[in-house]
Parts: sequence; C-alpha cells; structure tokens
Amino acid sequence: MNDPTVLSVVGARPQFVKAFPVSGLLRERVREVLVHTGQHYDFGMSDVFFEELDIPEPEYNLGVGSANHAVQTAVMLRELDAVVESEEPDLVLVYGDTNSTLAGALVAAKRGIPIGHVEAGLRSGNWSMPEEVNRVLTDRCSDLLFVPSERAVGTLAEEGITDGVTVTGDVMYDAILRVRERAVAESTVLDDLDVDPDEYVLATVHRQANTDDPERLAAIVEGLASSPRRVVVPLHPRTEGALERHGLLERATDALTLTDPVGYVDFVGLLAGAERVATDSGGVQKEAFYLDTRCVTLRDETEWVETVEAGWNELVGADAEAIRRALRRTDELPEKPPLYGGGHAAERVVDGVVAFLDSGPSET
Repeated sequence: MNDPTVLSVVGARPQFVKAFPVSGLLRERVREVLVHTGQHYDFGMSDVFFEELDIPEPEYNLGVGSANHAVQTAVMLRELDAVVESEEPDLVLVYGDTNSTLAGALVAAKRGIPIGHVEAGLRSGNWSMPEEVNRVLTDRCSDLLFVPSERAVGTLAEEGITDGVTVTGDVMYDAILRVRERAVAESTVLDDLDVDPDEYVLATVHRQANTDDPERLAAIVEGLASSPRRVVVPLHPRTEGALERHGLLERATDALTLTDPVGYVDFVGLLAGAERVATDSGGVQKEAFYLDTRCVTLRDETEWVETVEAGWNELVGADAEAIRRALRRTDELPEKPPLYGGGHAAERVVDGVVAFLDSGPSET
C-alpha cells in the first residue's frame, strides 16, 4: 500500500522557516509533495532559505510573483487546483497567514480534502490586515489546527472551533534552536557590516499597512533615524520600492544602514547580536523573544500578545516619538517566561498529521 500523500504549501520567508523542521520529519513517515507558490520570488527572500536550511527542493514552483491580494490569490487558486488534481493528496498542510496559506486551504476545502493549519488560532483583532482575513478563513476551513499556545486554544473556542485543535508550541522555535549555533559559528554578517554585538539596532519593515502609507513610513524612518545606535535594515523589496515611491529613500539611506535581504543563518546572527530589534513582522517578534533580544514592534497590535505581556515586546505603531522613546529605553527586562513550547513542535505536528491519516476516511 502506498504511503499517504501530504501536499505542503509554502510561499513566503516565514513559511520556509516553519517548513524547515517539519518537512524533514514528515518525509520519514509519509510522502510529502512540497509546493512553492512563488509569493516570495527574490533570491534573498526565497531560494537562499531552501539552500541554507536544506529544505527539500519543491516538487512544484508555481512562480506566481507579485500582484495585489485578489489577483495573487486568484492565480494561486488556479495553479494549486491543477496540482491538487494531479497529486490527489490525502491532506493539504498550510502554514501561517499569507495568501499562499489561504489559497491552499480554499483549494483543499473546495475539493473535500482535509486541511492542516500550522500556527492556527492567532488573532490580531485588526480585520483590515490581510493576514487576519487569511488566518480566520483558513482556521474555518481546517480539520487539524496546530496552535502555538493555550491562548490560541481559547481564541478558537470563542469562535466555536474545538475539534481537531492541538497545542504543539511554535515550529519557529524549533528552527531557531537548530540554526542558532550555526549562526554564531558560520555567519560573518556582523563583520561584513562592520558592527559589533549589542552596538546596533536591527530593523525590518515590510507590512503593507506601513509601506503603502507615506505618512506611516515617513514616521517609521524618522523614528529609526533618532536611534542612539546604528540601525541596520535588511531591505525588503516592497519597502525599497515604497521608500523610492514616497520620496523617502534618500533620507533612509542617509540615516540608516540599508542592506540587501539576508539568508536565515545571517538573519539569526544579526538578530542575536542586536541590542534590540524594531520590526513589523510577527515572526521576528517571536525570534527576538527566543534569542533574548528586546523587541519594538512597529504596529498597533500583535497576534503574539504573550511577548508583550511578558515585557519583552513593546507596541509603538508608526509614531516617530514613541519609536524614539522605545529605542532609548534602558529599564531592565523581566525574567523571560517559557512560551510556545520547548522546541518539539514539529514532532507534534507530524504526529498529529500521521495519526489523522491513520484514522482513515471515516474519521475525516
């Protein structure tokens, strides 16, 4: 009898990182078909992650590329549907909250194929965020909901979702644990940028709400420019285009150290060495927490509420003065609580998938 087939859908940097610890374990027990939608297609945002993390070469690369949310998701639906029809998977596994996540879930739901959602149950409470829409709709479609925390269990229960929910912890913690020592031993990024540990701020800006709004982006640039330490910014292609479009590129170039996107090993090295990080990324908020790096979040809300409650993450929005104060804050951080599991989330995800597939069609 052939092994059951799991179709794993990824498309953006955070999903490559999440798939890294899961795919290796999954392939020991089932047949995995990995699909890269091409949502992130720049080498620094895509291929380098597969190379560095030894993620299996995708069986399919759909090459969807950049477009507005509706068009990009529509193209993904069409292309993924053809893959699903060809491969006839027993389960579709999706990660996080991108358009690739939603497209994978919708195609599977329309074809009556079970869905597993890694990083389910998160909510920012901001329905204007495309990611929030993707999360909620994906959770509604999913048969298996792998959540990082007990808070996520409660969130899903409030929405009437209780079946198929498993607390696994965070697979990104698994990834960090595997890469952290390599970053210290192998990465030369600090030398390449001529920065010393604890003497710089790392910043990442890519959220559409920040990049598409010239006032928000200008305030973020001014806030970062007020840092008493040098600010290193690996520049997301979307952000570079927005800075140029809004007439902010010269100011950013003068005030900040702008670099090309970096691979995951170098990024972990930069994040571990930073005195603090300023970011609008959900994933970076967690990675900072795992690496004992103080975090300043350039958003008005976060789906990772526990990091704020623990005192390791401060929400400042796109307010230049709030960013300035947060970058200069010197109060001692509290003792860090154990959040999001102990580095075995990928094992729990794979165990859950295999148990579900072994239970047979009558249980689905």
